[in-house]
Amino acid sequence: MPLPENGTPWPPPHLRGYYEEIRRDDAWYAGDRHRLTAYHTNAPHRRERRRLWGRNRGIEHHPRAREPRLHVPLPGDIATTSADLLFADMPTITVTDRATQDRLDQLLDEGRIHQTLLSAAEQSAALSGVFLRVTWDREIAERPLLTVAQPDGAVPEFRWGMLRAVNLWRELSGSTTATVWRHVERHEPGRIMHVLYEGTGDNIGRAVPLTEHPETAGFVDLLGSDGLSIETGLTALTAAYVPNMLPNRLRRGSPFGRSDYAAPIHDQFDALDETWTSWMRDVRLARGRLIVPDAYLRSEGTGHGASFDDDREVWSALKIPPTEGAGITLAQFAIRVTEHQQTAEALMRQAVQSAGYTAQSFGLTGEGEPITATEVDSRDQKSMVTRRKKAGYWKYPLSDMLGVILQVDATVFAQRIAPERPRVEFGDGVAESTEQTATTLDLLNRAAAVSTATKVKILHPEWDDTAVQAEAAAILAETGAAAPDPVASFPM
Repeated sequence: MPLPENGTPWPPPHLRGYYEEIRRDDAWYAGDRHRLTAYHTNAPHRRERRRLWGRNRGIEHHPRAREPRLHVPLPGDIATTSADLLFADMPTITVTDRATQDRLDQLLDEGRIHQTLLSAAEQSAALSGVFLRVTWDREIAERPLLTVAQPDGAVPEFRWGMLRAVNLWRELSGSTTATVWRHVERHEPGRIMHVLYEGTGDNIGRAVPLTEHPETAGFVDLLGSDGLSIETGLTALTAAYVPNMLPNRLRRGSPFGRSDYAAPIHDQFDALDETWTSWMRDVRLARGRLIVPDAYLRSEGTGHGASFDDDREVWSALKIPPTEGAGITLAQFAIRVTEHQQTAEALMRQAVQSAGYTAQSFGLTGEGEPITATEVDSRDQKSMVTRRKKAGYWKYPLSDMLGVILQVDATVFAQRIAPERPRVEFGDGVAESTEQTATTLDLLNRAAAVSTATKVKILHPEWDDTAVQAEAAAILAETGAAAPDPVASFPM
């Protein structure tokens, strides 16, 4: 769709179902009990309202009541693990021109791109995908910026599964139940448009001047002659969509990605919270309690009740028949530790497996005996497959946006570089131990299948070619392998 017309229902009706799915995933990802309760008590489906977090609706109205429900932050752990597998190590980003490469390295460092990608990947895993956006603000920095936009704040336009344009929107401060201010930022080839709308909770309302709200007033000086858009001078789109994983099982044929929780594993999340809640209830009930006759209690006076002194050593004679068993009784229940622990671990294993990861990635080894490095790699295989699949979805949009950053740097900030689309390469994601690396190099050396320079590169992948060649030459000189061939010295 183009810019929203005045009076358009908002959010757009065709995206409300998708936004609702994101709202559910966001509640589990956030892990906040108030947000979980708010979603499940007001969920459109009765099944959601009958879950653990849809019960005990009135407990928040009793400030002295104990919250009996507990949340295990497994959804957040899954999203974090996904981001760590992808961007714990920054991918290699290169261009062919040396000057452009130096400038790109500077932009990646100053723009904190690594941190941006880690944050984006975590949100993408939970919310089905994210939008990457290139923009700039000279008051903040004299360089282009790479930022992240949320999927439930975007109205994208796809053609043949390719993003052609997108309206990114957000509600601004000062909004009330009666009046909602929305800023719509439209990205399309060649320009970025900014429009401010004054509407209601379910309607976009009418477009008003950007100066009507302090958060959008600063865009006025950037707009072109039409008073509506910023001309980028680029043929490329200044925004890109990164799906977390495809296909979307609930929306066949849709270009929207699916969340890691969309197996779905919400049942496992709810059952895990139910298990922990039951476990802690056992702990509370198992606290030792003394049951004593009324005669053992000491009156505290009219209106103050009675109390029992459990430190008292001598008691006066009480007229209690010895056969009635009316003395002090200790009540203490057993805690079903093993049953709860096994149930919780089984639910966690099933949840992470359905999300595409191995239990090993979450520290759930289970057996307790030591294992070899080869066994670790084997058990992590499913996580590594998921990582490679997600890296494929990230590779091309990230490359596109970094290319746009270089173009904006040259056109807007007048940098003397030759912009090009960078090459993005993800590593293998497996950090070998020193022992594993040494064994690999020894086997290759015995087979005479590797050069000294290659061995140095394997041992020090972070070194550039100059450092590698210098180290290889030093090794050859020390071992005498660099001595000239006597036969070659005396040609026949």
